[in-house]
Parts: sequence; structure tokens; C-alpha cells
Amino acid sequence: MRTWELRVPIDPQADSPIFLQIARAIADDVRRGRLRPGEALPGTRTLAETIGVHRNTVLAAYRELAAEGWIAESEPGKRGTFVSRALPEPTPRRFALAAAPRDEVPTRTGFDLPPLIPGVDRWDRPLPPKGTLVLKSGLPDLRLLPTAPLARAYRRALRARGRSLLDYGDPRGEIHLRRALAQMLSSLRGLAATEDSILVSRGSQMAIDLVARTLLSPGDAIAVESLGYRPAWAAFRQAGARLVPFPVDDDGLRVDVLAEAISREKIRAIYCTPHHQYPTTRVMPPARRMALLDLARDHRVAIIEDDYDFEFHYDGRPVLPLASADRAGVVVYLGTLSKVLAPGLRLGFVVAPPPLLERLATVRAYVDRQGDQATERAVAELIEDGEVPRHVRKMRRAYHARRDALVSALRTHLGDALEFAVPQGGMAIWARVRDVDVDAWATCCETHGASFYTGRRFSFDGRPRPFARLGYAALDEREIAEVVRRMAIAHAEVVASARRSGKTA
Repeated sequence: MRTWELRVPIDPQADSPIFLQIARAIADDVRRGRLRPGEALPGTRTLAETIGVHRNTVLAAYRELAAEGWIAESEPGKRGTFVSRALPEPTPRRFALAAAPRDEVPTRTGFDLPPLIPGVDRWDRPLPPKGTLVLKSGLPDLRLLPTAPLARAYRRALRARGRSLLDYGDPRGEIHLRRALAQMLSSLRGLAATEDSILVSRGSQMAIDLVARTLLSPGDAIAVESLGYRPAWAAFRQAGARLVPFPVDDDGLRVDVLAEAISREKIRAIYCTPHHQYPTTRVMPPARRMALLDLARDHRVAIIEDDYDFEFHYDGRPVLPLASADRAGVVVYLGTLSKVLAPGLRLGFVVAPPPLLERLATVRAYVDRQGDQATERAVAELIEDGEVPRHVRKMRRAYHARRDALVSALRTHLGDALEFAVPQGGMAIWARVRDVDVDAWATCCETHGASFYTGRRFSFDGRPRPFARLGYAALDEREIAEVVRRMAIAHAEVVASARRSGKTA
């Protein structure tokens, strides 16, 4: 039976009788797909009360619909009135003169749309075919997510504070999660964060967007890494900023090149990924970090530090964030729980000086009002109970083993075809492809059920780059061996094709 009331618009001042208006509206809803074949309709008394008409009027409408074949009086094993499973042909009917078109939603707008902002990609990436082993960027393995503890935490949170968690709340985020994050950031990342210096966002992408909206004005210049993170660039462009790309090397962002540029032109902010540079995974050394902080302090430039995978560092101790050494209040620190738990939970966070955080909360209140307080409270309980730290340790061991498995498989099956340094941490390997066109290889790999991103995706100008980013975290060791085997087969095919055509990489 229907759970919701069926709303049928009628106009007492219209020329057509009310019973025909009801019949026309229901038939149009069936045609548009709002009412599905076999779906139960409300009883005549119920619908009459909902619309505010006499029951005989609804009876007349139902008789009209039955005569035309739109509804049936029974379904197998059920009593009531139902949308017919054998719908009539869409031929003209005497009450169909004003019927809606068959399309459920218009295929075109009746107004002009502004052009897409240059550099902002359409959000229409298709899913790979079933059975494809995906090495694309830093996806966590959701099979390892502690779903049972998470479900229990949800239940506890809703039982204890269900009403308040489902009400309007603080746009900065649920207080217990902000406290838990403050303790985590203080203990593990060296940040002097408090609950009042943290805003919880729906993932790190929302955090980037909020900072862009709040910090940047149209025409402001923002320095970005090239190679770099394209979704962040899109957020800055949406805010009207002008992006200025700067090169990266084996130590991350070239701060010397940036310093020279800042002496010549006004740059409002710097977006960077110093812990594991995205996409190259390189770690910025301490001396360059201090130079970057000094540069920002001296020129009053904001540093937007995106620390997207701090937890996953395997060789030696992880380098603490720039924000941990910031005494001038120039760093806006972005983090996420998507890599630790799951991207679908949509939990990111911003740590910033209070004046900026207050503005971020104001912007957020008018964009999204607040986050999912129930999820935030449940995750706070997982952190406080030690479940998240235990899960992080488990994931770190698993991803460390998977990194080593991928390194071994690549060296065994692809040998000199790839050149790469073993990353100290993170969730991907950045490799130079030496002897084939990397984009042709990636396309061939897709036909063999293997998928990865090429350097073109991370280049600021969109031109090809002879690199591949191979994310290993979402695949276990057996799957890693299989995906590299498929890549090797595709590589041999591309090499053979290039030889036949006389082309080289």
C-alpha cells in the first residue's frame, strides 16, 4: 500500500468537471512514471478526504480511469484499486487534451545556461566494466571497514541522543567529533587544535570548496602544484580565482620558484600537499617546509595544506604537517577520514585560526546548514573507544604489505618498462613509463580489465605526461598480482603494435 498521501491538484474554477480533473491527473502520473504499474491507489474515501471533495466525485473519477484501462479493481492476492499492469495505448482520450508530454522531465531547459567555467570538468565519469581491477588513485579497501562496530555506534548514538542528533545543529560539526578530532590531531600530528578551531565538512572536497569561497575573491591568484589535484583546481576556479601553476620535483613544490614569483606578483594563497605530494607521493623535506612557512609569513599569504593520507606512512616516522610548526597563523589545514574509514561517510575537516573558522561556518550554514550529526557522533564514539586507532593500525599494515606486493609484481612482470621510487607512504605508486605511449597503454589495459590514471589527468595544461599513478590500497595481494599480469599483457600488445607501425614512445 502507499505510504504517502496521493496529492491531486484540482481547480474548482476550471471548465472541466472535478472528477475529470482527478482522472486526468492520475492518468498523467501513470504516464510520467510517478505511479507505477501494480501500485496501490488510495481508497475512494481516503482520496476524497485528502482532496477535499465528495466520495462520489472520486468514484466517478475511478470509473473513468477503469473504463480507459488505467486502473484495475484487484491484484492477485490483494484487494483494492491498483494501477493497471496492462496500460492502454497512448491514444487521444476525451479528457487528454491537456495531458502532459510523455517525458517525465523536459530534455531541454527553457532558459539559457551560462557556459562552463574553463578548466572545470563535467562530473560524468562512467564506472569501469564489472570485473575490472582498478588501480585508480587513493581508494581505501572498503572490505576492511569495521561495519559492525560502526553500526553499533550508530545505534548507541541514536538511542542516547536521537532527537538532538536529528535536529538542527552547529554548522561547525557535532561537538563530540570535533573534540575527538582535536585530541587525535594534537596527539598524532602535533597540531594545537581545539574543538573551536575545527570545522567538520562533508569530505575534504567540501572543505576545499568552503575555503575557496571564504578566502578567495574573483580575480585572486592562487598558487597550485603542477602536477596536482584537479578537483581542488576546479573548486578554486568556481570561486573565481586565477590559478598559477608551479613545478614540483623530487622534494615536492618548488618553493624557490614560488618565492621568485611572489616577489613579482600578488598571490593570495598557496594550495599544496607536502606530506605525500599529489600525485607524485614525494615528501617535502623539513628545510623546504620551513622556507615555505617563512615565505607565507613574510608576504601574508595563506597556505592551504591538504593532508589527505597522513595515517599511511610506512618507512620511518611521518613528517608532521606544516600546521604543526605554524606560529604566524598562515596555514589552513585540511584533512579527511575518507581514507581511514570510507569516502561514503563524507567526513573531512578544516583546522584554522578562529576568525577564518567563524567565516567558514557562516558560509557552510548557507550552503549545507550542517553535516550528518548522527554519523559524526557515531564516528566520534569509534575514535573515543579506540576502534578507529585500531583500524588505522590494521590498515597501515595491510597497505604496507600491498605496496610491497605491487613493487615486487611491477619489477617482475614489467621490469624496465617502469621507473619509480618506492614511496615512503601513501596509497599509490607514481611511475615513469619508459617505452610506450602511456595513454595508449592505459586504453589497452581497459580492454583487459585493468584500469589506472595516466599523467595527463594531473597535468595543469591537460597535455600527456609519461607517468602512471597506480593506487594499490583497494586491492589485496592476489588482486595486485592479477592486475599487473593484465597490465603486462596489454603492455606487450602496445609494444608490438608500435613496432608494426614504426612508432616509438
